[in-house]
Amino acid sequence: MDRPATTSPASARDIILEIVRNMREGLEPLRYSTLAPSIYNVYLHPDDLDRLRGILPRILDEAHRALDAELASLNKAPLTERLKIGKRSEPKIRITPPEGGWQVRILENTDDETEPGDIVIHSELAMPPKPELGAGAMTKRISTRRLTGAATSTYAAPNPQPAASNPHPASAKTQKAPAPPPQPKMPTMPDNALAVIQYEDDGGKKTYFMTKDQIVVGRGGRDYWTDLKLDTLPDVSREHFRLRRDPDSGQFFLKDLSRLGTTINGEPAPSSIETVGGEKHDRNIEAPVPEQARIGLAGVVFLEFRIAPHNNTSHG
Repeated sequence: MDRPATTSPASARDIILEIVRNMREGLEPLRYSTLAPSIYNVYLHPDDLDRLRGILPRILDEAHRALDAELASLNKAPLTERLKIGKRSEPKIRITPPEGGWQVRILENTDDETEPGDIVIHSELAMPPKPELGAGAMTKRISTRRLTGAATSTYAAPNPQPAASNPHPASAKTQKAPAPPPQPKMPTMPDNALAVIQYEDDGGKKTYFMTKDQIVVGRGGRDYWTDLKLDTLPDVSREHFRLRRDPDSGQFFLKDLSRLGTTINGEPAPSSIETVGGEKHDRNIEAPVPEQARIGLAGVVFLEFRIAPHNNTSHG
């Protein structure tokens, strides 16, 4: 789609209105109630973010108030209007607020195609956390974009959930033990593999074999080369980190080049990037990576790294 010759910056009011619109479009009807998305990650062009940085707390506060007001307004709407919202024929469709409250974050959008005035929102419809399950389970993600006045919405289907168990099981004599879930089969490891990385992004579960002494990991894009390209949220930088193997010792090292950080077994890796006079400089700082490690990218994607068995040697 061709862009207009001129673009206007995103205002604080635009952002709040887009969050509210996103909530309305992401309502999920159940049998006796309707759920609203609870998590909103808002991505802005760097120029817009810098201009509004000083009032971000005020924007977040008013976004919460606007979501509360919109929810109250929808619940007071005439029955015919609520039936349209809920897409159901039940007489009572109450929209319930998230039990954990609204969670709104405003972040920098590093996509090459983004322009001042663009507002991208990734929202998640999540159930509240349960003690036996830990964190809440996401049920749907909605991505909306405002392109200088034009608004579109796309929906990413959630991962399929296992079927519910039979509420009326057979007797102990006839009931069979459930078969264990099939384990994903790892592709045949090439002889020249130095390490194996398993992960899951928006494209599903994947395996990557590292066959050279240095690779670049990130979302990639125009002018950003990556060996391991991840299909995920903009929280992950286009060039997130570099993974290097010292050919003499066999030790692996990670250089963090990201905006939102990288972890190794839960510990933050030191950033190798510093900004001086508005320009970024690589300080060439690396962190050692154990023979087996869980590498986290901005808390969004996690890579299970381990040295290939035929290269797994202790290092002094």
